Amino acid sequence: MELRHLRYFVAVAEELHFGRAAARLGIAQPPLSQQIRQLEREIGVDLFVRARRVALTEPGRVLLMEARAILQRVAAATLAVQRAQRGETGALAVGVVASATYGVVPRIFRTFRARHPDVALTLAVMRSAEQAAALRAGQIQLGLARPPFGDETLRSETLLEEPVVVALPGGHRLATRHALRLRALADEPFVLFPRDRRPGWSDFVRGLCRAAGFEPRIGEEATELATAMTLVAAGVGVTLVPASVRELRRTGIDYRPIAAPAPRTKLVALHRPEPDVLPVVERFLSVTREVLAPARSAAGAARPC
Repeated sequence: MELRHLRYFVAVAEELHFGRAAARLGIAQPPLSQQIRQLEREIGVDLFVRARRVALTEPGRVLLMEARAILQRVAAATLAVQRAQRGETGALAVGVVASATYGVVPRIFRTFRARHPDVALTLAVMRSAEQAAALRAGQIQLGLARPPFGDETLRSETLLEEPVVVALPGGHRLATRHALRLRALADEPFVLFPRDRRPGWSDFVRGLCRAAGFEPRIGEEATELATAMTLVAAGVGVTLVPASVRELRRTGIDYRPIAAPAPRTKLVALHRPEPDVLPVVERFLSVTREVLAPARSAAGAARPC
């Protein structure tokens, strides 16, 4: 018994007329009659009474209920498979750097959840290098990281470039300036990540300071962004952060842009190379590109020529 036999049978059972059923199915009447006869021979019962009018036998009525249920389950299974192929169902674990969790990621997650409520979406705050390791281990399927991430075998896509800004303790003497040159921070204590824990951002900040002509003086080290911002608010020192961190709006911190040419940092999407990219990852990236499009356009317009 094949699915087409069940479809043919249901059409005849509902129409109770071989000609109308054939027209509904888009086939000729003789082949339809042959297929119904074949089905009856296969299961060993008569499904229809063929007299002046076509009528269902009692076994035919039983088969009609079962056939409808089977075809409904097949349709549901087909839809489920198609939705999975389109990335509309399934599970997606995303690793995110802490600095992206304030402004960028909440907007992306809200949009994705609203559009695809049947995807089980989870978020884990991870350093970029940790994301690379988690991707290789299959613990996450997508990372939102900042270079460097230490694994060139992964696929990366730049999602957003944003300026780096200075985070100052509230009321700091430099907060009266509209924009700061990095050289103005030469005598300030810095709050930095320890290099052995977060070498990427630590080396990035140190490199910017050295290019400005000074070596940053470390006032305190912090392993997490939230801790670093608490130390800045407490007056321990200053630090450099991506502009999106300003969304934190923490009391006791003033943010100031860096004078042109302002340094910039990238937010990149990391995932395993083809053919390991899941449809749900592609769906999430599509939403991410859409949500970030205005910010990307604004960043491009603001960039000096």
